[in-house]
Amino acid sequence: MNIIKIKTTDSSNQLLKELLKIYVLKEWTIITAESQTLGRGQIGNSWESQANKNITCSILLYPKFLQIKQCFLLSKVIAIGIKEALNVYIKQGITIKWPNDIYFKNKKIAGILIENEVICGKIIHSIIGIGVNVNQQTFESNAPNPVSLKQIIGFKVNTDILLKQIIERVAHWYKKLKFCQNELISRVYNDSLFCKDEFHLYRDTNGFFKAAIQSVSAEGLIHLKTDKKENRLYYSKDISLVKNFIQKIND
Repeated sequence: MNIIKIKTTDSSNQLLKELLKIYVLKEWTIITAESQTLGRGQIGNSWESQANKNITCSILLYPKFLQIKQCFLLSKVIAIGIKEALNVYIKQGITIKWPNDIYFKNKKIAGILIENEVICGKIIHSIIGIGVNVNQQTFESNAPNPVSLKQIIGFKVNTDILLKQIIERVAHWYKKLKFCQNELISRVYNDSLFCKDEFHLYRDTNGFFKAAIQSVSAEGLIHLKTDKKENRLYYSKDISLVKNFIQKIND
C-alpha cells in the first residue's frame, strides 16, 4: 500500500489518472488531499470540502477478475467498507443510499465516485474517489442535506485514523470479492440500504408512484416493488426518490 499525501488538488481522481499516464502504479496506491477544490460526485455533482477537515482520497485498484456486467459489485464493496468504518463511531443510523452515497438518517455523510478504465470489454483499472464529511461544521454550497461525523457525535475525529479504518474495511471486502463471495457481499449491501422495505414516493419517465426498495443487482439495477405489487428494475439515471415526500414522513 502506497499512500501519497498532498496539500491541495483540483481532483484526486484526476491526479491519479494523470500519474497513471506517466508511472506504473501498484494496486492500492492512494492519494489523499488536505484540500480538494473540484471534487465531483456522480453525474458531475460537486463535493464541498473544507481544507484539513475531511477525507478526500482516491484509491487505485486493478479488478481485472471482475466481469463488466458485475462491476457494481465493486461499488458495493466500497460502500460496505465505508459504512463499517463509520459504524465504529456511530452504531445506528448509517445506511447506503443507492447508487453511491452513505447516509446518516436522512443526511449525506459520504460519497463515492468510481471511474473504470475499460478496454475491449475488460476492466483495466478502477479509480475510487471517496469523500467523507468528518470535522466540517458548516456547509455553504447548495448541497441539500450534508452532515459531518463531528456534527453527529459532538467531537473531533482524527482523519488519518478514520482513513486507515476505511481502507482496512474496504480491503477486507475487496478480498471477498476476489474470492467470488458475491452473494455475501450483496446480502450485506442490500441489508444496509437506505429506505429498504419502506414505501416512498418515486418518479420515473411515466410519473409518480409509491414503491419499496427490495435489492440492488450486481449490474447496479435497483429492484422496487410498488404498492400495487409490481416489480420494477431501474438504473440510477432513470428514477428518483421524491425528497420532499420522505422528509415530510420523517418530520
